[in-house]
Amino acid sequence: MSPRGELRGRAARLARLLPSGPAGGGQAARTPFVLLVVLLLGGGLITLLMLNSALNEGSFRLNDLKKQTTDLTEDEQALQRDVDAYAAPDSLQRRARELGMVPGGDPAFLNPDGTVRGVPGAAAPSALWRPAPRPPEVADTTPSPTPTPSATPSAPLKATPPAPLKATPNPTSSQVKPAPSTSGR
Repeated sequence: MSPRGELRGRAARLARLLPSGPAGGGQAARTPFVLLVVLLLGGGLITLLMLNSALNEGSFRLNDLKKQTTDLTEDEQALQRDVDAYAAPDSLQRRARELGMVPGGDPAFLNPDGTVRGVPGAAAPSALWRPAPRPPEVADTTPSPTPTPSATPSAPLKATPPAPLKATPNPTSSQVKPAPSTSGR
């Protein structure tokens, strides 16, 4: 009698499910392993494809940002060239002439105690300065002359609040120009 024949009922049904020898038992144990390997390979492939598409998307975004950075850098450089052109001495002189401004004379300085150091000089045109032609709307309306008080160089000047600055083509000798800036520009 075989060992299987002795089992009856429920034990016999369970014994049929378990492999009894090398011929029939290998197939049942191999199926879960094959399914596990297939699932792992499929999951790895899907994960790899998702990573690859995310990297490609990041690459496209990086290219767009690099192009945008290049465009903004070019715009910044163009604006800097414009600022440099406007800040050039020749350009400043030309625009000042167009506004009717003249080069300033010798400045006078106020000491902390209120006394004046130096004698203010009149703003007179220099040999390099040429008066700019006045625009037609300014040439038609001539301002009425206003008397200006004359300052005596021997009398000490008192500190008064500054008058609003305006461009005048021929300033008088009593107008004092501010000292030049030392900011380096």
